Amino acid sequence: MTPPRSILKSTFGFDKFRPGQDGVIEQIMARQNVLAVMPTGAGKSLCYQVPALLFDRVSVVVSPLVALMDNQAAGLRANGVDVACIHSGQPREVNVAQWRRVSSGQAKLLYLSPERLMTPRMMSAMKSLSPAMFVIDEAHCVSKWGPAFRPEYARLERLKTEFPGAVIAAFTATADEATRNDIAKVLFDGRGQIVVQGFDRPNLSLAINAKTDRKLQLARFMEGVRGQSGIIYALSRKNTEEFAAHLVAAGHKALPYHAGLDAPLRFDTQERFMAEDGLVIVATIAFGMGIDKPDIRFVYHTNLPGSLEAYYQEIGRAGRDGAPALTALCYGLDDVRMRRQFIMNDGAGSDHQSRELRRLDALLSYCEASTCRRQVMLAYFGEAAEPCGNCDNCDNPPVMVDATEPLKHVLTTIEDTGARFGQAHIIAVARGADTERVRQFSHQDTKGYGQAKACGSPYLQGLIRQALASSHIDMDIERFGALTVTDKGRAVLGGHETFECKAIVASKPDKRTNNKRIKSAAQNALSERDQELLSRLKLKRMEISRALGKPAYIVFTDATLIDMAQKRPDNPDAMLDVSGVGHVKFEKFGPAFLEVIRSAD
Repeated sequence: MTPPRSILKSTFGFDKFRPGQDGVIEQIMARQNVLAVMPTGAGKSLCYQVPALLFDRVSVVVSPLVALMDNQAAGLRANGVDVACIHSGQPREVNVAQWRRVSSGQAKLLYLSPERLMTPRMMSAMKSLSPAMFVIDEAHCVSKWGPAFRPEYARLERLKTEFPGAVIAAFTATADEATRNDIAKVLFDGRGQIVVQGFDRPNLSLAINAKTDRKLQLARFMEGVRGQSGIIYALSRKNTEEFAAHLVAAGHKALPYHAGLDAPLRFDTQERFMAEDGLVIVATIAFGMGIDKPDIRFVYHTNLPGSLEAYYQEIGRAGRDGAPALTALCYGLDDVRMRRQFIMNDGAGSDHQSRELRRLDALLSYCEASTCRRQVMLAYFGEAAEPCGNCDNCDNPPVMVDATEPLKHVLTTIEDTGARFGQAHIIAVARGADTERVRQFSHQDTKGYGQAKACGSPYLQGLIRQALASSHIDMDIERFGALTVTDKGRAVLGGHETFECKAIVASKPDKRTNNKRIKSAAQNALSERDQELLSRLKLKRMEISRALGKPAYIVFTDATLIDMAQKRPDNPDAMLDVSGVGHVKFEKFGPAFLEVIRSAD
């Protein structure tokens, strides 16, 4: 058995690496710089933890959040790995003690934030340690082209010159080609390998819903996932609190999370989410990075994210255990206006704004796609795929219809009113509504007035969304979201082109799911007898995790408990044959679980 395989088995309890892990580990062990782009749930952490345990000097892991550092450190300690963690959430004396364990050679891994690492004092102290490796987690934060650029991450470019003998290993699940190249340039001047394992998360079900009534649509979705852990993203702090209260009133266990809450309350909410089963967090994007809870069964967006990369990253928090998980996005044209306004008002240069607008357009194209959503998403990241059979378009393929005439009515109305008005007024004029605003501008006298009277408002809203996604219509943010006609739209108006779109039907309830569907295939395959044992094992896990004050998966993951329920080990050697049970974890927790198994037989 090779040294990495030996560490994998003895420390982490696994017989073999997942696809892609061993290749990245080989690069690191050969002391090659590497940027690894691996889908969430592919096991990025083991790719650097295993080499770190084999190197003779300390490895430094740069991590963006305190919670992420603490949970990763807790998981490693449960496996018997001596790891140090230094951050602002700990008293000074704790940080001093942690540093002593590193400087003495006792701890093989040190977790730090980029801000603390790059202080002159810490950089000077690092020189005396001569680290074997620097690991940059969430590496997309390094790139100014990425969807979550953090200036403090950019300062990590100094590592390659300050520590030329150290391996630099960067990991992310979210990076298009431009972002990947920028990360490699910043961190190691391109002198290293870029390994792209892939972006596909086949266990995630993908769905998009046009906004009608956000609360009602959310309530319908939640009925299908009652009792499951999940994240609901909302755009504003006010909405997180409103939606959370709405869910609690409907009998769900839900909490709000946003940057306006006191830090202790945010910390407590995050800790509860990590440790409790069936808790739903309604949050702004302040909640997410560093959330490594494997059994999140759904992610629901009540508003449009900023880009396809951001959306991919956010839905990637679901189903990290590999079991089926649901994702859904509810959006309307007002979301598009707000997102474009955010981009235009962010104070960045024109190049950055143009790039972000193109990213938003790519997300709109995904939302209005008539083909397999997974194909559209993966194509954006440069991958080809077959239809997935696990998205709403595959489940219910849209019917394509000729909508040239209705679109002409809308385009005519936009032109006749001077291209100065948003969706609501354009629809009112096109449908021949008698409103105060229509009369104020005498738009009842325009040629397009009432031409689309036979079309309902929801139909025209859907038509405008599709025309915006296909670039037949544009939106002028400087004029408060006024709709304008593009060259493609004028070609339709002039009769030179036709417009085909997805058939727009009356809103239907969101596709429901039952809890059985979002259990893992392995769990569904258990016999009734094994299911009963699994329930007992989970109760024991909850009892131990609560006593430790740590998330349940730190003790054993669901996958390990399922394997335990199937194999029913009755002695220490048999327990060590269960996937995910290493020697130290067996010593800490094994006897208690063996007792549960023996009492069940």
